[in-house]
Amino acid sequence: MASASAQDPAIESTPGVQRPDASPPGRFVEVTDAVAGVKGWMTPGQARLLWRSARVLDPGQRIVEIGSFQGRSTIVLASGAPKGAEVVAIDPHAGNDRGPNEIEGFANEAESDHQIFNSNLAAAGVAERVRHVREFSDAALDEVEGPIDLLYIDGAHRFAPARDDIVAWGARVVPGGTMLIHDSFNALGVTLAQAAVLFASGEFRYVGRSESMAEYRRERLGPLRRITNLGRQVGQLPYFAWCQLVKVLITLKLGALTRLIGNPSGEWPY
Repeated sequence: MASASAQDPAIESTPGVQRPDASPPGRFVEVTDAVAGVKGWMTPGQARLLWRSARVLDPGQRIVEIGSFQGRSTIVLASGAPKGAEVVAIDPHAGNDRGPNEIEGFANEAESDHQIFNSNLAAAGVAERVRHVREFSDAALDEVEGPIDLLYIDGAHRFAPARDDIVAWGARVVPGGTMLIHDSFNALGVTLAQAAVLFASGEFRYVGRSESMAEYRRERLGPLRRITNLGRQVGQLPYFAWCQLVKVLITLKLGALTRLIGNPSGEWPY
């Protein structure tokens, strides 16, 4: 599964080293420090969106994350969640879908990812807050019972599994609950899944996005609101086109040129 996270190059730390107090970080700046050395793909703005979404929950509510990789987004969610909230991280750590252009053939990394995931959660002081379900997301449906208050999807980015995650797990989100989807209007498969399931949906309102992390709210939408909701999502397609152009240039080893079209890092967009 693809990670829900990415490194902030401005901060360095050593993953897997136990923090002296072994307690979850409280302020967002502490969360940023805690995940600085954890590999993945997530911008600081996306981390803040995850953290804020977890902070507004109440004890006893449930967070489900699909796609944990080495735990960067898991740490952010668990750190933001109130004490008593349930945090479920679903990732098979099977060595596939590890990130851009790493869809399969990484079996040797599978157990390493799992061990690093556990080590990173312990180092951040959140291991006891998280229940890890080491299954593919479809198999994990029977492992997680009850409704979901905050759903974060960053699993396989191909169309069919992305669509299935949105449909099957999205149906478990409570009215008023939040669904966040990484690589929205970016990865082709994820964007096609959004178009197929969410663009004309009468169940989920598009709230906005932080780069490629889209936020949806579970709400019943009437005909007029559905049209508005469709228009707001279609309005993100220029961003999708920009992401594809950046990826093509990087694939052609022309990443430096992407700085001229608004990609200052010259790296793969996420």
